[in-house]
Amino acid sequence: MDSFSTLIRTASHEQHVEAETSTFMSDLLGGRLGVDAYARYTEQLWFVYEALETSAERLAADPVAGPFIRPELMRLASLERDLEHLRGTGWRASLSALPATRAYADRVRECAERWPGGYVAHHYTRYLGDLSGGQIIRDKAERTWGFAKKGDGVRFYVFEEISNPAAFKRMYRELLDAVPADDLEKQRIVAECKGAFALNTGVFRALGEEFPLSA
Repeated sequence: MDSFSTLIRTASHEQHVEAETSTFMSDLLGGRLGVDAYARYTEQLWFVYEALETSAERLAADPVAGPFIRPELMRLASLERDLEHLRGTGWRASLSALPATRAYADRVRECAERWPGGYVAHHYTRYLGDLSGGQIIRDKAERTWGFAKKGDGVRFYVFEEISNPAAFKRMYRELLDAVPADDLEKQRIVAECKGAFALNTGVFRALGEEFPLSA
């Protein structure tokens, strides 16, 4: 029988691929969009991580979500440094969430308040993605827009406190396998993972509409 971490990965694979291969992300990583599109994407990430991380302290003692609350994963401070670099010191004044981003952040916040298992689903889809595919985005951004290697503008993707990402991801999957949940609850968590990828894809779609490639 497959482990829970394997079940989550295989069940959400299709949604994961759809998010990764969105037109906006393909254009961004292909160097066909300007740095403004990258900055706008970074702004949207801020809203999602603000929802994830403002709930973290309260969930730290929760038997389901608590083991996943790890300071070395926290991204909000790094995002804010990136936004200051991208948008200037007054970045907060112009910060705005797309409706799709608002829906995503609201769902994260709802799970954090009412359903720790759902929060774990969103935690998994974001942070493990950042540790994996996020490194491709960092490399492309450095080369396309000339950011200093692992410096301001791409700090969101730099996990300075995780010296061995592969080992950390193994440990994270072991935490998933040990989640105190029955089969029905695990199915609900898997479904929420799929929903998280769909919400993420919705943000990419909205960004694609805001930054269409000129014909």
